[in-house]
Amino acid sequence: MIFSKNFTRNLSYQRSYQRRLQRISVLSRRDIVMANTEADIIAITQRLLNSISIGDYDTYKTLCAPDLTCFEPESAGHQVEGLDFHKYYFDHIDYSAAALARSQGQPLNLNTIVAPKVRILGSDAAVISYVRLTQKGGPNPVTAKAEETRIWEKRSGSWVLVHFHKSVS
Repeated sequence: MIFSKNFTRNLSYQRSYQRRLQRISVLSRRDIVMANTEADIIAITQRLLNSISIGDYDTYKTLCAPDLTCFEPESAGHQVEGLDFHKYYFDHIDYSAAALARSQGQPLNLNTIVAPKVRILGSDAAVISYVRLTQKGGPNPVTAKAEETRIWEKRSGSWVLVHFHKSVS
């Protein structure tokens, strides 16, 4: 009788232990997916910032939703929708110095994402907030700082930027 009670308890414990292990392994897989997604969001955000720095509108357009919305200092407190507002800057900023620096293997502007915080909002949405440091080269190098929040949405299997908010101080 004692043997059978201990055996039953032991069997019950083993089953409980196996269920916990299964849950842990599911959580581990989920955590790995989340970590990969977080790394992807940081990488794609860096790619977007790089496209802005070098005047690569084709990459910028690929990474942004056509119905992108934003609040940024350039919009003077108004919400802007679409890409036309942003295209204006790509068309009217002289990127020739950036192109020359790039051809010599040197970035003219360097964007650094500081202290990124990524929140995964389901399988097809994520938000990233960070401080962006932009080092501008040339004869008098300067560093500018902005606080940014960007919302990414997965559309047709690719992450696209759907909204951002930028504040400068």
